[in-house]
Amino acid sequence: MAPLLRLKPTIEKTALEELAICGGKPLFIDPLHVGAPNLGNQAHFMRRMADILNRNWLTNGGPFVTEFESRIAHLTGVKHCIATSNGTLALELAARALGLKGEVIVPSFTFVATAHALKWQEISPVFCDIEAQRFTLDPKKVEALITPRTTGILAVHLWGRSCDTEALADIAEKHGLKLLYDASHALGCTHNGVPIGQFGDAEVFSFHATKFINTFEGGAIVTNNDDLAIRLRLMKNFGFTGTDKVNYLGINGKMSEPSAAMGITSLESIDKFISINQDNYHAYAKHSQRIKGLEIIPFLTDENNNYQYITFRVNESATGISRDNIVRALHSENVLARRYFHPGVHQMEPYQSEEPNIVHLPVTEAATHEMICLPTGSQITPN
Repeated sequence: MAPLLRLKPTIEKTALEELAICGGKPLFIDPLHVGAPNLGNQAHFMRRMADILNRNWLTNGGPFVTEFESRIAHLTGVKHCIATSNGTLALELAARALGLKGEVIVPSFTFVATAHALKWQEISPVFCDIEAQRFTLDPKKVEALITPRTTGILAVHLWGRSCDTEALADIAEKHGLKLLYDASHALGCTHNGVPIGQFGDAEVFSFHATKFINTFEGGAIVTNNDDLAIRLRLMKNFGFTGTDKVNYLGINGKMSEPSAAMGITSLESIDKFISINQDNYHAYAKHSQRIKGLEIIPFLTDENNNYQYITFRVNESATGISRDNIVRALHSENVLARRYFHPGVHQMEPYQSEEPNIVHLPVTEAATHEMICLPTGSQITPN
């Protein structure tokens, strides 16, 4: 084994070997990343690309975008899916279409795009702490942050694990707030048996290359609200209601045909990708049991899961080594683990400078120093 930053021998012989070797065989050979792209059937994708070129229809709502939207709507059980060029823009469109302004309550323990999508539209993100076990917005903390300027809640289904949607819905209804979900991690997952996508006023998915279903770059908004869907379709296409007629303020948020073709190809392999992720998850769980102070974050067995993110909590007092040093050691072994998420968004710019030393989120701040996310996906297997 290569030198590991002069770490303790117990870490060299446990954390790395147990996490990097499953069933006596190396789990990682080449450098592997969290979120390495899954690729579907390349022959199917190339046939679709040939179709695109032959019909000379590259964008502007072509047949593959229509098919992709239909497939996502069917998968999530909603009436409307509006495909977009990326997930961040989808969040911005959804926030604007819902009339969000002033202040919106949002978790800090998320990818920075969640807050940026609000800030970019001059909406103030109000950072809220998370629940210690779910790692999603703590409804008990949300209500205390509501002010006369609050217009909505933007919650995140983290690592495919759902928010407490019932409690958040009750708060939103009680205070007349819009409820939007960032479901970027949660395609194919359920909450109480209901597919993610059916909660709140709308939910947003990302199909970035790092997601287990990707369109190269892409996103989508799903909703059961007919009027909201009409507004979103206008907004993502400059507000056009006809060839030369604009009746709405809009931008260019359309998904291209090649991206949609990739998305359809990915969806054809969704069961395969989930099965691989699930096998990897069980291998990680099995071989990490002997590592003191390393706790895998479980998936609920009575829900559908995509197993996209394999996450562990590191108890430094038990392991004798920090989460960050374990990440460095794994990187030295070409296991490109990630600190998901570090730091909290409230500790990033521009938010930290705007409210220095004001926002204190103890559960979030603890999680940013404890959590580690390990590679999975079709590039690795436990056998």
